[in-house]
Amino acid sequence: MDNEESIPQDLAALEVALAGSLVATGEPFEPYRLVDASGRSVGSVAVYLAELLACGRSVKTLRSYGMDLLRWFRFLAAFEVEWDQATRVEARDFCRWLQVARKPVRPHWRYPEGGGPASEETHETEMADPGPGTVPDADRYAAVTVAHCESVLRSFYDFHLEAGSGPMLNPFPLARARAGSRARVKHNHDEGFGGKRGGRYRPKVVTRAPRAIPDRQFDQLFAKLGSHRDRALVAFWVSTGARASELLGATVADADPGQQLMTVIRKGTGALQPLPAAPDAFVWLRLYQVQVQGLVPAGRDEPLWWTLRRPFRALTYDAARAMFDRANTALGTHWSLHDLRHTAAY
Repeated sequence: MDNEESIPQDLAALEVALAGSLVATGEPFEPYRLVDASGRSVGSVAVYLAELLACGRSVKTLRSYGMDLLRWFRFLAAFEVEWDQATRVEARDFCRWLQVARKPVRPHWRYPEGGGPASEETHETEMADPGPGTVPDADRYAAVTVAHCESVLRSFYDFHLEAGSGPMLNPFPLARARAGSRARVKHNHDEGFGGKRGGRYRPKVVTRAPRAIPDRQFDQLFAKLGSHRDRALVAFWVSTGARASELLGATVADADPGQQLMTVIRKGTGALQPLPAAPDAFVWLRLYQVQVQGLVPAGRDEPLWWTLRRPFRALTYDAARAMFDRANTALGTHWSLHDLRHTAAY
């Protein structure tokens, strides 16, 4: 098969089927498993994720890398190309496709046939009257996502190239070194010369200034939150400066109203750190706890945050982000959970 002819010219119109998935196993030695459309584990990804786990990478890192690999394998499946037969043509066009493709709309588990809260009509209303905090083309992959995909896939093929289990050439090469360019004038002599090169198909990522939500916009956003739980979450995020995932991982024992402290597990170090929080946050927390009293487990080691509808489950990051997106949609804005952290710092 001629690879140049196998890739359509109009990548924006390319539809990639949502075949396969990244499955959370709950097993310590294999937290995540990539499966194909038939439900079988993809061996090349399994050994790569096992290598990352052995190198001390966190479970969240494995999930992030697994999602990038899932996009790549779905793209290859659309052209019936095996992963070890991929060339730089597929790699180049995959990076091109990511920059123009729309994010897939996954059906909500409560609405498998569609018609859930996030409908196309709602999306069109949100984009028709953009307000402060609106991000253009928010339904497309950000440049940082494309750059992360490129780095992960280059690392994936480097691993198999070293192990002798992949293609002879990495489909995701490094950028060509410029002739006559000098290395850094000031450098570490132990490192030698030769500057770092990025991936050839890695897009340029523009460093943006942190976005803090203005007070008036924050008050409007807070007023659109639909429950005591949501108000408690946002109040803790904006007063502690904790990452979204750090606060969502808190247990009942981590909240200390007497000292007005919320203890979280830090993402980078894994250390427990108590963070001072606003008194209002604990007021909203207590109102939320009274609301769910007797409906969810209340042990000290039980999750602090739960879904509000049956079946009750521990609140995940995606569900919390959907909650925040609903408030954004009502205002026609597109603030992110991470913006709350910058707002706390501001």
